[in-house]
Amino acid sequence: MLSTIQPPRYLSRFPLRGRTKSRSFHILSSAQPVTKTCFAADKSQILSIRDSLLNRHLSAVELTHSYLDRLKQTEPHINCFLHVSDPDKVLKQAQDIDDKIKRNEEVGPLAGVLVAIKDNICTADMPSTGGSYILEGYRPPFDATAVKRLKDLGAIVVGKTNLDEFGMGSTTEASAFKVTANPWDLSRVPGGSSGGSAASVSARQCVVSLGSDTGGSVRQPASFCGVVGLKPTYGRVSRFGLMAYASSLDVIGCFGSSVADTGILLHAISGHDSLDATSSKREVPDFTSQFTYASSLKSRPLEGLRVGLIRETVDAGVDSGVKSAIEGAAAHLEQLGCVLKEVSLPSFSLGLPAYYILASSESSSNLSRYDGVRYGNQASSDELNVLYEESRAKGFGSEVKMRILMGTYALSAGYYDAYYKRAQQVRTIIRKSFKAALDENDILISPAAPSAAYKIGEKKNDPLAMYAGDIMTVNVNLAGLPALVLPCGFVEGGAVGLPVGLQIIGAAFDEFAKHKCLLNGFFERNL
Repeated sequence: MLSTIQPPRYLSRFPLRGRTKSRSFHILSSAQPVTKTCFAADKSQILSIRDSLLNRHLSAVELTHSYLDRLKQTEPHINCFLHVSDPDKVLKQAQDIDDKIKRNEEVGPLAGVLVAIKDNICTADMPSTGGSYILEGYRPPFDATAVKRLKDLGAIVVGKTNLDEFGMGSTTEASAFKVTANPWDLSRVPGGSSGGSAASVSARQCVVSLGSDTGGSVRQPASFCGVVGLKPTYGRVSRFGLMAYASSLDVIGCFGSSVADTGILLHAISGHDSLDATSSKREVPDFTSQFTYASSLKSRPLEGLRVGLIRETVDAGVDSGVKSAIEGAAAHLEQLGCVLKEVSLPSFSLGLPAYYILASSESSSNLSRYDGVRYGNQASSDELNVLYEESRAKGFGSEVKMRILMGTYALSAGYYDAYYKRAQQVRTIIRKSFKAALDENDILISPAAPSAAYKIGEKKNDPLAMYAGDIMTVNVNLAGLPALVLPCGFVEGGAVGLPVGLQIIGAAFDEFAKHKCLLNGFFERNL
């Protein structure tokens, strides 16, 4: 079941520059299979880049040229980016890194690493639109804390990625500007709302990327695009500079081609921030020091690890191919020493309606700032109320308008207790059920989505069907827990099959405890 992952065949028309052959670091041609040699923890892209730069086997300018060439050739087909950084500025940053290395000066741990940023995360030197016409052309005067921390460590921002407007959607079709395609099959969606960030890593347009996750917007696209996606514990990463959708659920998450890379990226952006009152003051462990290398693993490296398979996630409503892939991954875990059992979370099905009531209610409040006066493009009118109405009517898309109306209704005086208050009570029940399950198990596993990537336009006119696709992920946000998605198999579809993701859920602030590092070595040895 845990097959070797091979990138989409059509991308083989766009190989990266061959200048790095026979060197210790190499960029994958998309025609190359992704094997254990490429993506084991000790061969992560970020660590390999650093090693090659410091040993002068490769220059930052060469590396940057390769990725920019790749991006230029593939972007017209995939449409991952809403804005691409000026190549001259990007190459200047790369040259500055090379000059520091030549002078034997210290460079940051992310020096030369090209990072894509979801366009609802603010960047000072380029547009940040949130995928909405109402913010078209907006350039924030500051960087989000997560972006600033990446830049301080030497990362190079290659551009801003496409998303569903303000993060409201599961396909990127709700973007005001373009529709992103899935690199595995251009006729299918990449997932959402962080579809552009997931697809850019899958298509090798950048090394890693940042997304945001309110109800699964990192994990579902990671599953659809065959990459690793990590949603941290609520409060682990500062939300300062993240455009608010639902403030009690939003988190900034990470995409990479390996668990090692997402762990390094998470470590770079984690930590308390005085600009975000919800960021945790807990000490951030050095995730990278806990990686387990594939070469050091025993035949049963997961001996005694307690794994709970959530029963409700493999019941009716899950595609048979997805169910088979998850059951195959679970069986493989047992072979490696895990103690696997089914876990029932009776409140699991209640999470979806509770999530949409809470998220829509919070969005109706958060998006009130976009009125053409405080924020957003302004319609022309001599009357204030008309100015508000026209600015929002022209600036917001249909999905955003629908969720604002749903949220306003749920918060109205006559319905607050019946909807919003009841949803908060369900949220408490869900938190308690997850805590009880994680007291008896080290991790919980489930599919990341009930199906693989579906066709573009297939669910655009059926919002309820699209919302139902979030059933696997929204409960984790309601409980504020961390979750990791890894590729675990394929189902039929496209030219070479469509990837399926396994979701691994841990206790709060337990992103990279020892058991998950072992899983890192296990999966990346066996994919």
